[in-house]
Amino acid sequence: MENNTAKNWFKESITFKLIIIGVLSLLLLIPAGMVKRLIREREKTRNEVINEINSKWGFQQTITGPVISVPFIRYYKEDDKILSSKHYVHMLPDNLEIMGEIFPETRYRGIYKVVVYNARLNIKGDFSSINFDGFKIPEKDILWDEADMYVGITDMRGINKDVKININDKPRDVNPGIPVKNIVSSGITSSLDIAKNDKLVFDLALDLNGSESLFFIPVGKTTSIKMSSDWTTPSFDGAFLPDERNVDNSGFTASWNVLDLNRNYPQKWIDSDYYIDESAFGVKLLIPVDQYQKSERSVKYAIMFVGLTFLIFFFSEVINRIHIHPIQYFLVGIALVIFYSLLISLSEHMSFSLAYLISSVPVILLVTLYYRSILRKTLATIIMGLIMILLYVFLFVILQLQDYSLLMGSIGLFVVIAVIMYLSRKINWSLPISKGSKLS
Repeated sequence: MENNTAKNWFKESITFKLIIIGVLSLLLLIPAGMVKRLIREREKTRNEVINEINSKWGFQQTITGPVISVPFIRYYKEDDKILSSKHYVHMLPDNLEIMGEIFPETRYRGIYKVVVYNARLNIKGDFSSINFDGFKIPEKDILWDEADMYVGITDMRGINKDVKININDKPRDVNPGIPVKNIVSSGITSSLDIAKNDKLVFDLALDLNGSESLFFIPVGKTTSIKMSSDWTTPSFDGAFLPDERNVDNSGFTASWNVLDLNRNYPQKWIDSDYYIDESAFGVKLLIPVDQYQKSERSVKYAIMFVGLTFLIFFFSEVINRIHIHPIQYFLVGIALVIFYSLLISLSEHMSFSLAYLISSVPVILLVTLYYRSILRKTLATIIMGLIMILLYVFLFVILQLQDYSLLMGSIGLFVVIAVIMYLSRKINWSLPISKGSKLS
């Protein structure tokens, strides 16, 4: 008799059923976590494919220079001996003007796509006067015959054509590599034959491959850059935004004008006194939709979906005085989790919005029809279907409104909990499920 009483209590108790539902909800976080790990693995695979293609075509490019480096000898005394060491004065141009066009290309490897580009740049400018003014360096210690002009290029594999630097209207050969790595570590170098107070006017053309982004360092006392492309989804990033830009269905144009006063380093310094990379700016060629980011964000709402759906089933038990077995709750929860697996797998082959629609419709139908088989009431089934549709529409809106997702999610959860509290206000939680409680 006591065994039957205990058995009936476990079966009938509202409190015990709520405990079971809570435990099942927490258990379903395990497969939800597995889906999240799957998303990260797929994203990692995508990134590996991107790196593989970029390694053959060219990585993100940053252009620095031209910069002139002139060595000098510094003498010092140590243990009654006169020793010497070589140091460098780095000089930046007075005027730097870069005009270029970016030709993007989308490449595919299996189901993954990568944005690469070919950039054709014309770089020109001048050094008004080459001198060591401001430094207490004897003229005899300056090694003018070892001076170099160099241009920093992040990934040398991207260079397509031979490069000539015209200095004072005379073409100069360039060599790969940077002999002095105080400013940049990769690029091209041309030897100079200069003397004190010389003025240099330079120009060069670069035909350069790269991927994802093209950035510049504003080394000129005045730096003017104008870029154009037929890519319709650029992202202007870095230390400076364009002074003028235009983005439409035919592509974009952008121009920057940067003064030396806008940076945190002077026009000349010795060795590694200043770090200039933080002033980089330029444009990124974005692929508009990142399905992995949106899919991972959607999984964060899995516990909310499972919990709310379980509450609907639970209230159906109480209102209609029926028993829904924990296994049936668990099957519904698994169906809800499978939605996220469907979403990530489909979004790799089509747009995220279409993948979301195709993934959500069968899950909504499956849960609604399963609910119909348990309750066998048409009106309640229709209400259940509408609630499921509302939930998935709500999640889709949150995923689209990235900047306001937290606000919308918080408001939505507040409304849901308010509705639940209102509907459950008349339930007598001490009664068994079979006796029920009418909601009003």
